[in-house]
Amino acid sequence: MKTFIILLFGFVSLWFPFDLPAQTFFKDVRPIIQRKCVSCHRDGEAAPFPLVSYDDLAKRATFIKEVVQSRYMPPWKADNDYVHFDNDRSLTEKEIQTIVSWVDAGAKEGKRNVRENQPDAAPFTGYGRAADMTLVTADTFLVKGNNRERFVEFKIPFELERSFNVEAIEFYSNNKKLVHHVNYAVQIIEDPAIDIHAAPAIANHTDGEIRYNDPYKKFKRNMAYYGGWIPGASAEAYPPKIGWKMPKRGVILLTVHFSATPIDELSVNGVHLFFTDVPVEREVKVVSFGSGGIGELDIQPSFFMIPADKVSHYSLKFKNPGEDLSMLYIWPHMHYIGKSFKVYATLENNDTIPLVNIPDWDYRWQEMYRYKKFMKIPKGAVIHMECAYDNTAANPFNPFSPPQNIFSYSNMKSDQEMMTLLMIYLPYQPGDENQHTAINNEP
Repeated sequence: MKTFIILLFGFVSLWFPFDLPAQTFFKDVRPIIQRKCVSCHRDGEAAPFPLVSYDDLAKRATFIKEVVQSRYMPPWKADNDYVHFDNDRSLTEKEIQTIVSWVDAGAKEGKRNVRENQPDAAPFTGYGRAADMTLVTADTFLVKGNNRERFVEFKIPFELERSFNVEAIEFYSNNKKLVHHVNYAVQIIEDPAIDIHAAPAIANHTDGEIRYNDPYKKFKRNMAYYGGWIPGASAEAYPPKIGWKMPKRGVILLTVHFSATPIDELSVNGVHLFFTDVPVEREVKVVSFGSGGIGELDIQPSFFMIPADKVSHYSLKFKNPGEDLSMLYIWPHMHYIGKSFKVYATLENNDTIPLVNIPDWDYRWQEMYRYKKFMKIPKGAVIHMECAYDNTAANPFNPFSPPQNIFSYSNMKSDQEMMTLLMIYLPYQPGDENQHTAINNEP
């Protein structure tokens, strides 16, 4: 009987072919591209072209097939065997095969799912939905094309009808290709006697306009939140009931490090803010260690020197002296001669907690790495940073030819170096280590 059934199935299949439907853009490929690619491949971002519509992908189909098969794209530098983060943008084998099959079958467009009312283009933010508020600089800034880096601080005043619960924030720029990195501080200004709109709106710390005096010192007394952006980073977002509160009145101090450019460029910068009606019950905190460190737990070496013509190794350790912490994000940062960056914690019982490992550092592709569940760092734990720098001619990203001694003076110029670690965390609560950090609105 079993043989008969198999033969019968084979006979029927001759008359009724069971070919699976071909992969299509809207049904199969677009969801993958939205989740893993459009955070960089959209207008204003650092990627060289957008990947938000069918035409964007179809005309590059063969190229896309090659770069996903080789795993060159999308880039993900963290070692998943050490720690597998929740915002991993690398493709699974199934996702790669879906894209490859779609290309091999002719890169068909398919039909849009009318019930879901999906537009051709992906959302214009990296968070997966439109921002509730976008605050930008009042004036367009001219980045002069004289191959000189610039450090410019922008003041963005705001007066809102009320305070808001923030569930995500994202740096906005009309052209991120101009930007080396960004730091932003949301400052609370409750005193009505302080004129938040007073000049200057821009403090140029490079071109001789402002060097030693801080025109925004009076605003830097009560900070609601501190964050930033580096190339490759996605939106910073939080699980339900976790985040921070956007004050009713204040300023955003946006410090932009512009990369050197040979031609004049216009730049408009700011932040996308995403609000929630769910009350923020636990406010996130930020702390930084190493060069350029900030915060109450600082350990900040004044500088270190990386000698020319060799690979050098440096380490830094610091102890958590206060309460138990629950880490949401970890953010390593180096510049062009960075080679590797590893972080782990050791406990008083000699156990080790892996935190992040980037064995092949690439400045072009950084990230704020979000843990799948909150990472508990107990009081008394020692966090270790182990970093390597390749200051040789074999490093194609070395800013000097021939190689020169490179220093870090904590002023963040790209041809100097940094060894910085930021942590976004909460005071620990029982059960945090079992709480998922998944974000509902990510693409």
